[in-house]
Amino acid sequence: MTETEHPTSPETPPEEAPIEPAASSEPPAPPAPPAPPEPPVPPTPPTPAPAEPVEAAPTPTEPPAEPIEAAAVTPEPPAEPVKAAAVTPAAEVEAPAAEAKAPAAKPPPLPRPKPRSGRVPPDGHWWWGTGRRKAAVARVRVRPGTGRFVVNKKPYEQFFTGERDQNDLMNVLHKTSTAGTLDVFVNVTGGGFTGQAGAIVLGLARALRRYDESLEPILRDNNFLTRDPRQVERKKYGQPGARKRFQFSKR
Repeated sequence: MTETEHPTSPETPPEEAPIEPAASSEPPAPPAPPAPPEPPVPPTPPTPAPAEPVEAAPTPTEPPAEPIEAAAVTPEPPAEPVKAAAVTPAAEVEAPAAEAKAPAAKPPPLPRPKPRSGRVPPDGHWWWGTGRRKAAVARVRVRPGTGRFVVNKKPYEQFFTGERDQNDLMNVLHKTSTAGTLDVFVNVTGGGFTGQAGAIVLGLARALRRYDESLEPILRDNNFLTRDPRQVERKKYGQPGARKRFQFSKR
């Protein structure tokens, strides 16, 4: 091999030209926004140096305690035996308490005064009723009997001569179906015949209600137990009566 000849080198392939990308019809993408700045990192505080260990102060040693000698113990005298108290029976204890709690005995009722002779019969079977009308007051007593009707110690036909007053009295007995089975005794004072008859009707109705409570509905329906409140009207000054006037004259 001559000097002018050079050693053959392997053949290298020819370099290819870079391929340019084909132009696209799409518009280029907008540039990306810049990244936000990173926040500043706070400085790290310096680490304190480790504290030096503190040596404990030496504890003073106490001298050993001296042994305590036991004091002489004086023996106590034996206690006296306690005597048991005498037990009182419960019955004896409760007896005074029961006597204290028991109410005092009621005094005996006073003897009732004896009625005057002739007013109340020995058996005492009377039923009373008091009636009032205008200025009249009637005290009526009834009891089982034969049908007597006495007003101020007179038969009612003699005391009340008016037929209206007689019918008013007997109407109470007829409505209650007690005519002829009861004796009626009346003491009436004050007022006139009309007022006395109304007072007897009310007193008789009240006495019959006490005699038999089942008669009350009949007495109520017929207004026998209703007190008549009507009174005489007072006279007025400047006129002769309650309503009457003097004759008026112009001249």
